[in-house]
Amino acid sequence: MDQLTDTSAAEQLRAAAEPLPDIDNPAFAAAFDRFGDARVVLLGEASHGTADFYRARVAITRRLVERHGFTIVALEADWPDAAALDRFVRHRGRREGEEAAFGRFPSWMWRNLEFDGFVRWLHEHNRLLGDGAQAGLYGLDLYNLHGSMQAVIAFLEETDPALAAEARQRYSCLAPFSRDPAQYGAMARSAGYAFCAEGAISVLTDLLERQCLGGDCDEWLDAAANARLVKNAESYYRAMFHSNEDSWNRRDTHMFETLCQLLDAKGPNAKAVVWAHNSHIGDARATDMGRERGELNIGQLAKEKFGAAARLIGFGTHTGTVAAADDWDGPMKIKQVRPSRPDSHEALSHATGLPRFLLDLRDGGPTPAHEERLERFIGVIYRPDTERWSHYSEAVLAEQFDAWAWFDETSAVTPLADLHDEREAELWPFGL
Repeated sequence: MDQLTDTSAAEQLRAAAEPLPDIDNPAFAAAFDRFGDARVVLLGEASHGTADFYRARVAITRRLVERHGFTIVALEADWPDAAALDRFVRHRGRREGEEAAFGRFPSWMWRNLEFDGFVRWLHEHNRLLGDGAQAGLYGLDLYNLHGSMQAVIAFLEETDPALAAEARQRYSCLAPFSRDPAQYGAMARSAGYAFCAEGAISVLTDLLERQCLGGDCDEWLDAAANARLVKNAESYYRAMFHSNEDSWNRRDTHMFETLCQLLDAKGPNAKAVVWAHNSHIGDARATDMGRERGELNIGQLAKEKFGAAARLIGFGTHTGTVAAADDWDGPMKIKQVRPSRPDSHEALSHATGLPRFLLDLRDGGPTPAHEERLERFIGVIYRPDTERWSHYSEAVLAEQFDAWAWFDETSAVTPLADLHDEREAELWPFGL
């Protein structure tokens, strides 16, 4: 594409874009009222360590909760960790003996100043509301196998000690691997069969047969979700050693099923906001991850199930700083984000000259967003030296998202570890 065409495309995109004020201005969140009639609003991020994306999702979610009746905030986070925060925001008290939430890599993804502010706002918002009107925090992901196994057993020990003993025995196969479940996947592949699957399935089956027959239905829902996580995590870690597509699809299918479980449990009028990476919430069918690698994601599944009642909103940036690691389990670093590639959707958004904008992709004629270009994806790992191959994929923005929220220059999240000592971190969010 020559420079003249680039300039023309940028002008066309600028004409279609709606400039946004600063995130702290109430008019910023008000611009997203157009999505308030949806059943599910999925809010993305181009990286897991950018403060502006968290701040924007906080502002939009607060608006959706306060003005449009959303009571489920579902995170790309493990269920047992999010459940600890949910007990705080819904005034349910800390569970005795529970491990600190989000203490594992990448802790900065949720233990950051920007998200902490939202957790505390939600705690205050719920203070005078009844159970049905309160908004809760829920995790969709499946990495905390140990936490979920412990939560299931703890629930059963209070409600059915005999079944708790059975669950402990059934989980004994997975227990040695609960802190490092990838080892189980490697051994299962070597053995040629899923030697811990039967026990995980049996525990979930027992819980689902009980349903909620009295007592605290939230606690039953928590236990059932944790049992489902254990069952699906067992399958996920085995799939890791067969193909990347299979493991990705199992993970995103689990996250979507957990979202649907929440919507069903909260009733036909329940509405959910989802916070997840662009790679999970943009329709995979509009990217090479779906077209070439056969991967699906939450956004695709939401569109297939809910149609126009699901709204997918992607976030993008051109440059700035980001909190990320060099490798999995590596230390967090504040890294400089390279200016976006000239053949990318980000570079075209930058060329509009607008510091922030919202591009509604549902209506109107064709724009440059309807053309295939590169799109950048930064997770908890960022490798600028290999950025083209590590972090870019082909995508058609207008088919991937219902809207594109642009933040030209962004900054890294502030980890709570920079603000609190180790003892305070153990109490988070209770007692801080």
